[in-house]
Parts: sequence; C-alpha cells; structure tokens
Amino acid sequence: MHSSRPPRWQTLLAFAIIYFVWGSTFLAIRIGVRVMPPILFASMRFLTAGILLYAWVRLKGTPAPSRREWASAIIIGFVIFVVDYGFVFWAESRVPSGIAAVMLATIPVFMALSEIIFLRTQKLTLRLALAMLAGLAGVVVLVNPSFGFGQEPIDKLGAGALVISAISWAVGTILTRKLPLPESKVMSASAQMLAGGIMLTLTATLLGDFKGFSVRAISPRVWIALVYLIFAGSIIAYTAYVWLIHHESPTKVGTYAYVNPVIAVLLGYFFGGEPLGGRTVAGTLLVLVSVVVITTAGKAAVPRPVEDAEFAD
Repeated sequence: MHSSRPPRWQTLLAFAIIYFVWGSTFLAIRIGVRVMPPILFASMRFLTAGILLYAWVRLKGTPAPSRREWASAIIIGFVIFVVDYGFVFWAESRVPSGIAAVMLATIPVFMALSEIIFLRTQKLTLRLALAMLAGLAGVVVLVNPSFGFGQEPIDKLGAGALVISAISWAVGTILTRKLPLPESKVMSASAQMLAGGIMLTLTATLLGDFKGFSVRAISPRVWIALVYLIFAGSIIAYTAYVWLIHHESPTKVGTYAYVNPVIAVLLGYFFGGEPLGGRTVAGTLLVLVSVVVITTAGKAAVPRPVEDAEFAD
C-alpha cells in the first residue's frame, strides 16, 4: 500500500461505490434479461466496456499485451466472461436478482477449496470447513423444496448455473496466477474483458440471438440498465476497486463480498418486486456467515467482486 494516506472522503466514496454499485448491478442485469436474450445483453455490456477501457489505457500509454499475454487473456476471458458471466446473465432470466447475488457470494467457498486442493496455499482447518459447509447449506436452503419457509424454492436450473458460475470464477483465479498477463492490472482486465466480450458476441450469434432482434423494440428502461452496467458497474466501480486495493488492506476491501448480497436483496425487494421470505433470509444469513468467516481467516483468498469479477485479477 502507499505510504501517504488519501483524504478520508475519497476512501469512503470508493467503498460506497463498490458496495452499492456492484450490489445494484444484479437488478440492472435482471431488468435487461427480462426483455433481451441474456447472452446478447451480456455481450453488449462487456464488448462495449472492454473497447472503452482498452482504448483508455492505450491512450494513457500503457503497452499493448504481447501475443502470449493475449493468448492468456483469451483463455481467462472465456472462463470468466463466456462461462461465468454467461451463466450469471442466463440464470437471472430464471432467478431473482437478490438470490443470484447471494448464490455468487459462495465464491469464497470455491476459492478456498481451490487454494486447498490445487494451489496448496491454504490448509483445511475446522473453522474453514464449518464456514464452507455453512455456505453450501445456504445454497441447499434456497433450492430444496423440503424446507418449510413459506416461500417457493428458486429455479434449480438457474441455481445450478450460478454454482457453475462460482466454480468457473475459482478456475479463472487459478489461471490468472499461472498464465502470463500484462503487468498493468488495468490492461490485464481490459484485455480479458475485450476478449470475453468478443467471444460472448460470437456465442450470441451462434445461439441465434440476433435473429428477430430489433433495437427499436428495446425500452428506455433497458437501455438505461445497459448504460449503467457499462459505465457504473464495469468502469467506475472498477476504477474505485483498483484504487482501493492500493490504499487499503485486502481484508477491508474484501468486505464487499458480504455487503453486495444484502444490497442486491434489498434492491430486488423494494424496486424489483422480488420476494423476501423466510427462505431468502435463512439462505442469505448462512451464506454471509460463511463469507465473513472465510474472508477474515488468517490465510483467505480475497473474493471476486460479487458482480464484476473480471477486475479482481
């Protein structure tokens, strides 16, 4: 971290941005995928944001990635954007936005497992094991119809897609530690996002998402959601995150992992008409307990931003 401390208001503003903006992006995604094909909507977001961010860092004089670095960015871009975000956007066409955020908050569970099994940088302790079990129990509560919480369980296919998304992020994190990437974190993230956006666009084309698609049919509300995701979710919040990790401890910055789901659940309830019953509350509490314990453990991986994972490499 830098030796000089920035003004307190700047730090508070940066935290407010990653807390509330990343927490709100789930509702923005939900608004879009209710009208547009999910993969097409995702491709529009990340391709545009990737182009803008890449152009910005190049104009600042940052060197372009080498061929090896571009190859790495393409691999990671596929895992993070096509698999991870592709499943997130698709799942949100079937699962409430708040629940999607809670499900993705299990990412630290899979991060811890990857560190234990593959990277061998963390040991399995009783505390860690109980925390991971709590997180998985939260997912079971949200999905299993046998629990009588007076609320319908979430769609199983959507829940399965979100679990795959969480696992793919853990895989992507391992790859970012193993593959050669640009020294500049901003260039690395922009290259991955640009590559991922291109591949999402190709995927949308193969799925036939462009057939019958008309720009005129998209409501102003959806366009506002898309612009918000591009600029607030993928550029402004990213800048705040990168700035924070240079001025604050990873533990403090990692607190977004258990603030974002709460923000997403509340926004979904008050502005998205999503249910907030006993099942949602119980599952959310179990997952949050798991995240808090894992992220405050002595050797815990810093989790991905709950919504904008591409920036955590």
